Amino acid sequence: MIRTMIVDDDALVRLGLADLLHGDPDIEVVAQAADGLAAIDQATAHRIDVALVDVRMPRMDGITATARLRTLPHPPKVITLTTFDLDEYVYDALAAGADGFLLKDTDPAEILRAVHLVASGSAMLHPAAARRLIDRYHHSARPRTAEAQSRIDRLTPRERDVLALLTEGDTNADIASALGMRESTVKAHVSRILTTLEVTNRVQAALLARDAGFTG
Repeated sequence: MIRTMIVDDDALVRLGLADLLHGDPDIEVVAQAADGLAAIDQATAHRIDVALVDVRMPRMDGITATARLRTLPHPPKVITLTTFDLDEYVYDALAAGADGFLLKDTDPAEILRAVHLVASGSAMLHPAAARRLIDRYHHSARPRTAEAQSRIDRLTPRERDVLALLTEGDTNADIASALGMRESTVKAHVSRILTTLEVTNRVQAALLARDAGFTG
């Protein structure tokens, strides 16, 4: 059972997402919040596996909330939500530790798929909009190219192969198929890659690879 939290200042959006998630027998909505501060309180009181977090909210926005959620003793995976395609704030949310993002008008089946993917350790980088977003909002807050490259240089050749596919948004199953590995072996490689690159999730690993101009 995937324990989820919905964070959005629009009550109708929360209601709609809750109805959608309740329709999946493997997903349980255990908390809701109208802003980032309430989300931190709820995530502290409940064990949350995946949080769907709006970007723009009063009191504490989704970007700040994402960073705070990722520092909790048992941090949830985070999917940020936005009304705007190519919204610069979503890039900041990904850099803050979110595992992906969705547009609010995303097909309901894709929202459910995203929750399952993120809960299993994958990321929502494969939509073309996500790649355009990361490329467009390349700003000075990102790590310097030399620093990013020095971290990638620590990887083994096989880890670099995995990172190249991870950067394209491939799931563990996709990577396993492409490289002729077991999925459990891919998971082990991804874990070592995150440790070596000094990042917390796959999205940040992909961002760092792009910082370095890494192509495999």
